[in-house]
Amino acid sequence: MLIYKIFRADEWAALQSDGDTTGAPIDVADGYIHFSTAGTVAETAAKYFAGIEGLVLLAVETEGLDPLKWEPARKDVLFPHLYRKLTMQDVLWSKPLPLVDGTHQFPDLA
Repeated sequence: MLIYKIFRADEWAALQSDGDTTGAPIDVADGYIHFSTAGTVAETAAKYFAGIEGLVLLAVETEGLDPLKWEPARKDVLFPHLYRKLTMQDVLWSKPLPLVDGTHQFPDLA
């Protein structure tokens, strides 16, 4: 199963140059890297990244991604949380999230 991480351009550039990351400031503060599913990632973008340009969507395969825990978050929906650094080797693909008329445009996640 694929899960998704939204990064600002500078966070994505740091992951690419360093090879790993502890995530965005919210991830560092919470002690794990926040991910979303295909069904929750657009809401995540709207809630936490409204109006921000230059975002990048990363896709990561859950199989073999340890330690990954599914924990309740918004509205008690289970969200994947990674309790280690995210590495470039974990990333299957990355795509830009263009902002059009105030809404981020997502690629097909099916």
